[in-house]
Amino acid sequence: MLVLLLVIVINRRLQDSRIGRAWVAIREDEIAAKASGINTRNIKLLAFAMGASFGGIAGGMFAAMQTFVSPESFVLNESIMILAMVVLGGMGNIWGVIAGAVLLSFVPELLRYTVEPAQMALFGKLLVDPEVLRMLVFGLALVLTMRFRPAGLWPETRHRREMNENRA
Repeated sequence: MLVLLLVIVINRRLQDSRIGRAWVAIREDEIAAKASGINTRNIKLLAFAMGASFGGIAGGMFAAMQTFVSPESFVLNESIMILAMVVLGGMGNIWGVIAGAVLLSFVPELLRYTVEPAQMALFGKLLVDPEVLRMLVFGLALVLTMRFRPAGLWPETRHRREMNENRA
C-alpha cells in the first residue's frame, strides 16, 4: 500500500507539473506543442522512461508476491481486464482507474459466491458457469459505459467538459 500511495503521489505531482502539461500539450496537438517551444522528443522519451519505471516497480512487486513468474502469468484475459479497468473507471483520472479496478475485481468475486448458490437453489443445477457470466458482465459493463458514459465512470475534469461540449 505504501508503494501504491507513493506512485499515486508521484503521478499526481507529475500531472500538475510543467512536464505533465507538456505531455497534455503533445497529446492534444504535437505540432502546436513543438511550436510552443516544447522539446517533444525529450518529453516523449521521458514519458516512455517513466512508464517503464512504473512498470518495472509493478513487475518487481508482482514477482515478489508470486515468487515465480512465467509467460503463463500474462495471458490475454489479464490485458483485457486491465484495459477494461481503465476504460470503465475513466482515462486520465487516477481515482477513476482505481475505482474501475476495485469494481472489476470485487464484482466478479461477488458473482462467484452468489450466482452459483442462487442457480442451485432455483434450478437444482448449474446452468451458467460463473466464469462465463463474469465475461458477460465485463462485456455488458463496457458496452453500457461506452453508451452512457463514454469518458468512464469518473473521468478527468477536462475529458468530462469535452464530452459535454460534444453532446451539446
